[in-house]
Amino acid sequence: MKRLYCMAALALAATLPAMAQDTGDDSRRFTAERVFDLEYATSPRISPDGSKIVYVRHSMDIRKDQDRGDLWIIDVKTGQQRPLVNGGSSASSPVWSPDGTRLLYSTSNDGKPELRLLYLDSGDSFSLAQLEEGASGAKWSPNGEMIAFSMFVAEDKPSFATPIDQPEGAEWNEPVKVYDDLTFRFDGAGYLEDGYDQVFVLSADGGSPRQITDDEGGFSPPVWLDDDTLLASGNLDEDRDMQPVESEIYAIELSDQSVRPLTSRVGPDYGPVVSPDGETIAFRGYDDEVMAYQQANLYLMDADGSNVRELAADLDREFGQLEWAQNGRSLYSLIENAGNMDVFEIGMNGATSIAITGLGGTSIGRPYAGADFSVSDTNRPVFAYTAGSPNTPSEVAVAGRNVDDRVLTALNADVIPYLDMARIEEIKVSSSADGREIEAWVALPPNFTADGSFPMILEIHGGPFAMYGPFFAAEIQRYAAEGYVTVWSNPRGSTGYGEEFAQLIDKKYPGNDYDDLMSVVDELVARDYVDEDRLFITGGSGGGILTAWTVTKTDRFAAAASIKPVINWMTMGLASDIGVYVNKHWIGANPWDEPEKFLALSPINYVGNVTTPTLMMVGEEDYRTPAWEAEQFYSGLKQNGVDTALIRVPGSPHYIASRPSRLIAKTDNIMGWFEMYDPALEDEDEASETDAE
Repeated sequence: MKRLYCMAALALAATLPAMAQDTGDDSRRFTAERVFDLEYATSPRISPDGSKIVYVRHSMDIRKDQDRGDLWIIDVKTGQQRPLVNGGSSASSPVWSPDGTRLLYSTSNDGKPELRLLYLDSGDSFSLAQLEEGASGAKWSPNGEMIAFSMFVAEDKPSFATPIDQPEGAEWNEPVKVYDDLTFRFDGAGYLEDGYDQVFVLSADGGSPRQITDDEGGFSPPVWLDDDTLLASGNLDEDRDMQPVESEIYAIELSDQSVRPLTSRVGPDYGPVVSPDGETIAFRGYDDEVMAYQQANLYLMDADGSNVRELAADLDREFGQLEWAQNGRSLYSLIENAGNMDVFEIGMNGATSIAITGLGGTSIGRPYAGADFSVSDTNRPVFAYTAGSPNTPSEVAVAGRNVDDRVLTALNADVIPYLDMARIEEIKVSSSADGREIEAWVALPPNFTADGSFPMILEIHGGPFAMYGPFFAAEIQRYAAEGYVTVWSNPRGSTGYGEEFAQLIDKKYPGNDYDDLMSVVDELVARDYVDEDRLFITGGSGGGILTAWTVTKTDRFAAAASIKPVINWMTMGLASDIGVYVNKHWIGANPWDEPEKFLALSPINYVGNVTTPTLMMVGEEDYRTPAWEAEQFYSGLKQNGVDTALIRVPGSPHYIASRPSRLIAKTDNIMGWFEMYDPALEDEDEASETDAE
């Protein structure tokens, strides 16, 4: 009977733990359907004069099961907002013209990607170009007359034979597909066409895009150095397939279409931003020491590529999005900082300070550090940014020296104030491995009391070089709403705590990050927050491998759910879309030369130790941690007589939560699995059966 019930529970996308079904009024509970009520903001773009903000307002289309975006505009002084582009296809990537009179954005028309230009004074818009492929990173030229972007250009497919002609009306098999590149499929893109992203320019009056580059290897979206020169990063090395992190910054001349490298070191150089006077280029990169993780440092060079120098070398954090101050005396960078997302100001002398804090909220599923900001062209800078909080997704906020710092939107004011949301608490523990401080956060259910009776879910982040924080996450709120004390943390290997902390797992992942996680669990048990017999564990991607690794080392968890994991580093290194990077940077060997290095870190090597009931879940179109990774562990558990089940998510890439229904299916099936093995619920069932007799 239990097995039959298990199969029925896993077939439902909204299975609710029995402990939460009797909590009373569902109208105040963060139920599965509430995911479709959520809205959030991204891409807040402030006008050059600092008076207005255009942003993408995201909502969940329940009929199409999609996250859609509309463009809204806010008056900074009054806070009034109104829709700018809405009701049709989703819109994204707004970019103000240099004079602030026009807005460029991306959308689609009859399924084809489209660049459109909107006149702010009249509200009129027109299509600059309907494109066969999507345009990436469109940017205005300094004089506002041209637009540059990158776009995929297909090349001839390799072939060794010419197919013979089919008879009219014949139903032959599709022609064979030939691949001869090392990377022939990629997560989210599927099996790849031959070709590369090339640089294009287009008149701001519309017309036909002009292709500027035609280089094997391709380029990132370009930026303008001046009205006749573009900058873009790319990997044009003949051996680029075996150099997965290599890139240089190139100057691309429109007049003669020449391409000239401005950087030349071994390692990535990317993300150029040009100073207001056009004399200096800021960029990010590092000297490749072939490690699993290296922080992106900040550099300056003159416009011709000379006089390269590092800036703010003493700041032990990775530099993110860069923007220049209008006076050219400082830069602003979005930086992960010990669980927070902050905008730092970096002076030309290397001095650093926090200009804005409290960013975040753009990662709706799990509490990842996601944020965005922009800065005006005024002498007194005005910032628009995404503000995050533990109980609300991202809102649009403004800050600056001549404005009132405040949050301008309340996109979920019609929903969240009327729900019983989890209370978020920060904790810090000393790792049992070496005493290092590990930061974590706990979501406490609305009816929580520290009486040692609550079940616990340990939710582990992926990456592994990523950062969780005290940000809103629908998955966390779902777990807490159903009665689980839910904890997430940043074990060693996480970013935001300095390069040395992240590199502690170099060539030894999984490793002592396991001890960090168990120390967090120990702390919750010691605080009497949870029942040590009702512990559960889950995580996706890097969190999936750590979940699988954990159940090979301990039986303390009542059940586990390993989501899109790495299970076998040998197959990961040979068949993943990032296989070369895995072999070279994460393991430091080839699987045919030193298989023992791969197996020593692979959960499949220890599957015989597992007794914990373990659910496996993966997207059917996941090429980052392909389905066969989860299937290997599932098969091993089955052959060893361990309770397990395999969930394949149709149509899903690695990012399962890319559609609202998938997010719901993921969390609620995980809770359905945990319910099956919750000792407290088993005791209740046995008591009910005894009473019935």
